Order: sequence, then C-alpha cells, then structure tokens
Amino acid sequence: MANDQRAAAHPIPRFPADFLWGVSTSAHQIEGAVAEREPSVWDVFTAEPGRVKDGSTAAVACDHVRRHGEDVALLAGLGVNAYRFSVSWPRVNAPGGLDFYDRLVDELLAAGVRPVPTLFHWDLPATLDWMERDTASRFAEYASVVVDRLGDRVTKWITLNEPAEHTLLGHALGTHAPGKQLLFDALPAAHHQLLGHGLAVQALRAAGAADIGIANSHGPTWPASQEPADLEAAAFYDLLLNRLFAEPLLLGAYPEGIGELMPGDVAADLKIIGEPLDWYGVNYYAPTRVGAPQGTEIEFGGITMPAELPFSVREIEGVPVTDFGWPVVPEGLTELLTTFKDRYGDRLPPVVITENGCSYEGLDDQARIAYLDGHLRALHRALEAGVDVRGYFVWSLLDNFEWAEGYARRFGLVHVDFATQARTPKASYAWLRDVLQAQG
Repeated sequence: MANDQRAAAHPIPRFPADFLWGVSTSAHQIEGAVAEREPSVWDVFTAEPGRVKDGSTAAVACDHVRRHGEDVALLAGLGVNAYRFSVSWPRVNAPGGLDFYDRLVDELLAAGVRPVPTLFHWDLPATLDWMERDTASRFAEYASVVVDRLGDRVTKWITLNEPAEHTLLGHALGTHAPGKQLLFDALPAAHHQLLGHGLAVQALRAAGAADIGIANSHGPTWPASQEPADLEAAAFYDLLLNRLFAEPLLLGAYPEGIGELMPGDVAADLKIIGEPLDWYGVNYYAPTRVGAPQGTEIEFGGITMPAELPFSVREIEGVPVTDFGWPVVPEGLTELLTTFKDRYGDRLPPVVITENGCSYEGLDDQARIAYLDGHLRALHRALEAGVDVRGYFVWSLLDNFEWAEGYARRFGLVHVDFATQARTPKASYAWLRDVLQAQG
C-alpha cells in the first residue's frame, strides 16, 4: 500500500497537542571532525584490529560538524518539533569545542526545532574510566560547563544514554568500547554512571535547568517457558537490564541483593542518584526472551553471550525481524510502559520515548514504515491505558556509524552515501512527515 493510501485508510491515532515529536542521533556516530576534539574511548577501541566488523571508524561518519546546516534543514522539512542529539565530551574538552554546539542550537531554534541534548552517549574521553569513582565527579563538572554555555537557550536536558548497554557491552562483555570483559565485576561502572547522573542533575539544577531526564533502555523480559529454571533466569535478566537501572532513579534503592555489590557508601550515593527527575526517557527496541543457561556461547543480535552467564537469550519465534535480526514486537512497547506504570506507580514521572527505530536497507523502506506505524499505535495504546507519555523520538535521523557494526546497519530516515556524504530522504521520512502534518 502506498504511503498516502496507508495514511488515509488507517491514520495514526491523535496524540496530545503538546506532544514532543523528534528524532535522535549521537555525536560519535555522526559528527566526524575527529581531529578537532580529544580522543574518546571509541577512537581507541576502533583503532584495534577486529573490534569493528567492517574495520571502519567514525573519523568522518556523516561529517555532521561541517554539514549540520543540511541536517537542520532535513529536520525542518520533516516537521519534528524536537531534536535529540548528544554533546561530545571529548569535543567540549578541546579548545573552542562548544562553539559547534552554540551554532547548532541557534540554527535549530531558528528552524523551530527544540534542542534536546544528551550529555553522555558512550564517547567517554580516553583519559577517563567509568570503573573509577572520580569519573562521576568529572562528569558533573563537564555538565556544568555545557549548561553554563547553552542553558540560556536549551531547556530540556538528558544526562546519560543507556548506562545498561554501556555497562554490559563495554565493560562486562567487551564488544563495545572500552572493551573490558569483566562480567559481573563491571557493576562499579553501572554505579558510577548512575552517580554521575545524579551529580549532573544537581549541577544542571544549580544552573537553573528545570526539565531533566535520562535515556534508559528497557524492554519486557519474556521467560522461555514456565519451568522454574527459565522463570528464575528471566527474573534475573529483568533485574540486571531493567530494574537495576530504573529503581535507583525512581525508588532511591537498588533491587534486593545488588546494593552490597556496589562500591563506596552506597546509601549516601543513592540519595544523589535518586535526585527527582522531571521525566523518564525510555529507549525501546524489542522484548527479550530469556531462559536458563545452556552451557554454550550464544550469538544473539550481533553480541556473543558467554556460556558462564546465569541466563541465555533465546529467539522470539513467529515475529518479523529487522535486517539486524532484531525481533519486531510493537506490543512489547505497550507492555513495557504499562508494566512500569503498575510497578512504580506515582514514582514514575512522565515518560518520553527517547529512541525507537530499526535497521533496514533501501530507500523504499516500507518495512521501516510498518515498524514505526506499529510502534506509534502501540504507544498510543499505552497512553489510553493511563501512562503519561509526553514524547516520541525516532532513532535515527541519519544512517550512521553503528558502533561495532561499523556502517553495515542503516537506522536512518535519511540515507547517507558515506563516499559522497549525499543525503537522500527515504520513503519513511516522507511517511513520518505526513504523519506529523496530520497530527497538526
């Protein structure tokens, strides 16, 4: 069915008039201009042979630093009212590094697009380490520098992006930068990121910011069966990837048995970590089906799961998958949000979907249109069920450097020819533009 026929036959339900509609990107994945900033852990990681599947780096990526004017025009043409980007800590550390974000913010505002910066999206300066407590304090200092420069125009802030994945992939399994393989000894990296978040919230508030959230990744955990071993493994996975990163923020406490594994004065740290949030960001991609350990290494979604983990990730059968092999389960978004509402009650602030998207090839990306269509309907069902949802950001505006996958995965609404840097809007871009126009 053509885009206009699809929209006419089955229009997306109407969202609230003040709903935030946006797209997301991250600095390391699009900016390029690597010589104009300090090195990050990702620069060090990608320089090591075998770390990135196609051997590429983000030295140029989408050349966004030089071509951001084109990208702001694409945002304006799409009709979004917000743009979630990340600020590169290594760029801010370089002389004049904040000048780029000054220009970007001004151009976004001139185009009628609200800037929503994320302060940390995995590109830690190479001289720092989240396993060290001092990095949390350094992060708060960096947050102060950024808000002092941009806070007169930026009103909505995100502290961290996906500390769960940064801990699991970067510090436990070693498939992302900084490439540590610590398994459960990686927990201090989780704690220090959460502490850094709390200290950054304090720094932002001290500078007058009043609209602060975080972008945490979450998804339903589905047990492989009702057998006790599978139920136990699924509960542990849910604790590790969902509750461990939500409950210190929302409840001011770690799940039972986790706090004693963390470093430092945990009770005192939790008072900082639990600084009240104005909204809670959720990055949603798919549920995870989990069972008891199977005693062998498992390759899943581009990630190798070691045999010694106390769970195993299983395939979700009977659903479509993206070109990345990720399952497409829109109803999982409704389930996740209603579960959080039931689990946390009035401790859950308003929710913003800070990422949702998929990897597909081609300019006529009908599968991406179907994906976004299904997830917007699922999000509206959560709204109807009483979840206070305030916004939705598609991942991503541009095809980009997809971390350890290099340039092999295309998540963008806009195709990027990495040889020429030509931008070409895909069918999904036109579809979303039409949806937003219909929303008014």
